[in-house]
Amino acid sequence: MELAVVSVLGADRVGIVAGIAGVLARHNVNIVDISQTVVRDIFSMVMVVDMSKADVDIAQLRRELEEEGRRLGVMVGVYHIDVFRYMQRI
Repeated sequence: MELAVVSVLGADRVGIVAGIAGVLARHNVNIVDISQTVVRDIFSMVMVVDMSKADVDIAQLRRELEEEGRRLGVMVGVYHIDVFRYMQRI
């Protein structure tokens, strides 16, 4: 598996999960794990996704998810699992 982490943060609204998942599905990226919560109207979500069958590289996926995030009014981050793990050690 080629894993990546997708993080989403912003004001809660209808369609955030659908919008992000739609981009992933379009590129054959499988959601392996997902956690989401809403605290005082602030939406946060973390997904672990498998890119091993994706038809795009992580840079292109990041661009498209960031664009979708702008459309939805949320911030989106996409990190290769190794980069994410390294960031957590700092």
